Amino acid sequence: MKQLVTKLSNMLEAVNLAMHQLGLAEDEKTLAKLESQILENDFWSNPESAELISRQAAELRRYIDTWKTLAADLTLTLELIEMEVDDSSEKQFSTTVADLEQRYNELMIATKLNGELDKNPALVQISAGVGGTDAQDWADMLMTMYIKYANTHNLTVEVLETSYGEEAGIKSATLRISGPFAYGKLIAEKGVHRLVRLSPFNSDNLRQTSFALVDVVPELTDTHIHLDEKDLKIDTYRSSGHGGQSVNTTDSAVRITHLPTGLTVAIQNERSQLKNKQRALSILESKLAELARSQKLDDISKLRGSVKSADWGAQIRSYVLHPYNKVKDHRTSYETSDTAGVLGGDIEPFIEAYLDQKIKK
Repeated sequence: MKQLVTKLSNMLEAVNLAMHQLGLAEDEKTLAKLESQILENDFWSNPESAELISRQAAELRRYIDTWKTLAADLTLTLELIEMEVDDSSEKQFSTTVADLEQRYNELMIATKLNGELDKNPALVQISAGVGGTDAQDWADMLMTMYIKYANTHNLTVEVLETSYGEEAGIKSATLRISGPFAYGKLIAEKGVHRLVRLSPFNSDNLRQTSFALVDVVPELTDTHIHLDEKDLKIDTYRSSGHGGQSVNTTDSAVRITHLPTGLTVAIQNERSQLKNKQRALSILESKLAELARSQKLDDISKLRGSVKSADWGAQIRSYVLHPYNKVKDHRTSYETSDTAGVLGGDIEPFIEAYLDQKIKK
């Protein structure tokens, strides 16, 4: 029991320190302000602003509660163990401590994130690369993986646009993932992802290598970027579900291309064309701001197009389903044979390895 007491004490001390370092007290003040706004009589007079504030408050409340609940559970378990006069309950307490340790490890990743934009929502764009129908199916698998990751890690995911393949899978998709340190974590996924498996799309069931590109940028509320209309190509089209099933009866989906850089944003989740256009412009501004930041420029007119190819030699991670099972990150060398777990959303160990490597640099 003494070892359990020591482990719990160390975790509780680290959690209390982390809560202080992460500024949880300031977050509580921010939450109080948001909740005060929500209680105002005219709060819903601007539905878009009200929805944004409500979502921010809910996510922040969830984040704060997660830390405070862990601290409370550690304290209670420690008190219960110290009340035991013998070691008869050690096995039961060991299980409880193991569960607490898992929650502790997941939350403590936040202490490795101190970037200016790490707390921002992440805009995740997935595009099928080389590999035909298999690549489109692979892009769909990656989208499912990120949705499952978000759903099991206190994050909120919204599918903003999906372009389906002719036979299977998706050509591209855009996700908005928000919540505690969404961008800081998901930036680890940016790059080319390679899949090796027996293809379900050819009659001989041959081994096939497919590629998909994952792009991740932080969502920005104030980019200070001015978009010139002459630099934009705006297309409207009808939103459609899998197999061409109509989602909307009007051409409400919007695709905006920034001609100087070739950056494209498509949005179809809103029923209003105007709302889709506003959302697309906002995301395009975020993408341009991130591109300007990466090129160390303060003038978007000087931006160079960023062409990335999802094919051989460029992958950050390989997922091998045949002739053996292994997922390996080529940047950190972290690997696992639990391919089903990874594709089911268990990518936190890869993110942690990536963050550890960043810290060492």
